Amino acid sequence: MTELPYQTYGEGRPSRWLVTCDHATNRVPDWVGGGDLGIAPEDMARHIAYDVGAAELTRALAERLDAPALLSDFSRLVIDPNRGEDDPTLLMRIYDGTVIPANRALDTAGRAERIARLYRPYHDAYAALAGARPDRAICAIHSFTPQLKGRPPRPWQVGVLYSHRDERLGQPLIQICRDRGWVTGDNEPYSGHLEGDSIDQHALAHGRPNVLIEIRNDLIRDAAGQAEWAERLAEVLQDLLEIQGL
Repeated sequence: MTELPYQTYGEGRPSRWLVTCDHATNRVPDWVGGGDLGIAPEDMARHIAYDVGAAELTRALAERLDAPALLSDFSRLVIDPNRGEDDPTLLMRIYDGTVIPANRALDTAGRAERIARLYRPYHDAYAALAGARPDRAICAIHSFTPQLKGRPPRPWQVGVLYSHRDERLGQPLIQICRDRGWVTGDNEPYSGHLEGDSIDQHALAHGRPNVLIEIRNDLIRDAAGQAEWAERLAEVLQDLLEIQGL
């Protein structure tokens, strides 16, 4: 039986929300370099390989919202599901100072295999869960490192990302987070719009309400932090759609 490149939880849960995690694990399939990308274990444990703490937060948040969840089960360094197929950063050759040997000389056939076996099945599952009800809303969970090499520290506890094409949830959620005293980035530390990314494919293209939430990963490295932020986010998301008339 072929191993699925994703995990799902609570597919039958009644919430309108679908909670997703594009960068849930640092797993490298055995058929990719024998399960080794050629970089040090300490690098595979960093944010460059996956979103630290995000998988556990996603599962806990989905449970509190009584919502289905979808999580990737391969490292973003193998192939990044939060990119369009034609995006040049789909397969990173260097990331935050670390060279990825298994990607440097990857040929067209190797790229196509990763797309066929990992990327497309993940997005097929995403499309199925997103389309399971007509009023679906999507909350994508990510985490970010407190500081990139050679860059200033990032002050935000939370980043709320959204596209200029749909600000229905992003803007009000930022205000709610700030009202609660959380240091909240408005499309920080990254821009909320990237052509072909997961939100673009599964929310914007279908008019679905959406938001992407980034949590600084030092806040969710352990079970206590993950539980705390799951509870905090569940409280603000529980009634957000109704409050916004969506």
